[in-house]
Amino acid sequence: MNRKEMLATLGGAPLAVLALAREGRAGEDETPLSPAREAIRARYFPNVVLSTHEGKRVRFFDDLIRDKIVVIGLMYAKCQGVCPDITANLVKVQKLLGNRVGRDIFFYSITVKPEEDSPAALKAYAEQFHVGPGWLFLTGKPEDVELLRRSLGFVDPNPEVDKDKTRHSGMLRYGNEALSLWASCQGSAHASWIAESISWVDRPKGKRAEG
Repeated sequence: MNRKEMLATLGGAPLAVLALAREGRAGEDETPLSPAREAIRARYFPNVVLSTHEGKRVRFFDDLIRDKIVVIGLMYAKCQGVCPDITANLVKVQKLLGNRVGRDIFFYSITVKPEEDSPAALKAYAEQFHVGPGWLFLTGKPEDVELLRRSLGFVDPNPEVDKDKTRHSGMLRYGNEALSLWASCQGSAHASWIAESISWVDRPKGKRAEG
C-alpha cells in the first residue's frame, strides 16, 4: 500500500482506525445510535438520497450503511484509468467472500460523474463486469455525491489533482458500522488480501473469507 496516498486520502481522520464503540448491533432502525456511532455517522455518512443501478432510491446511511459491513469505492462508467482494473479486482474479492456478499457484506461503488452516469449507464457497467448480487452502483445529485466523496475522505491534498475526476482516488473504505470499525486499503491490492482485511472487521463472529 502506498503510505503517502493512504495518509492523504484519510486526511488524518480517525475513520481508518476507529474502534470506538464495540457495542452489539442495534435492533430496529428507530433505535437511537450510541453517541459514538452518531458522531461517526454525522461526520462521515451524510444521509443523502441516491439511485442504485437497479433504479431504486435509497438513503445512504439509513438504507446502505447502518448495521452493515460495507466496502465503498469510487468509479465512473467511461473511466479509462483505474476503474476497470479495480472493478475487475473487486469481482475477484466478491467471489472470494462467496455468499456473504449480499447477506452480511455489501459493496458500494459511487460514481464521481453523476451528471453522466444514470442508473442505466451504471447497470450496463455492472453487467459488463458480471457483478454479482450484493454490489450496488450509485449515482445522485452532483452536490450530494460530492458531499459523500469529501465526507468519506476520498480527497487528494493537491487541489488541482482533486478537481480532476479522471484522477479520482483508487482507495477503498471498508468497515462494520455497528461495531464502529473502519479501515482503508488500495483497490488494486491483491484480491485475497482485501477479502481477508474485510473479514477482520467482523472478528466477533470469528469468520474468515471463503476460498
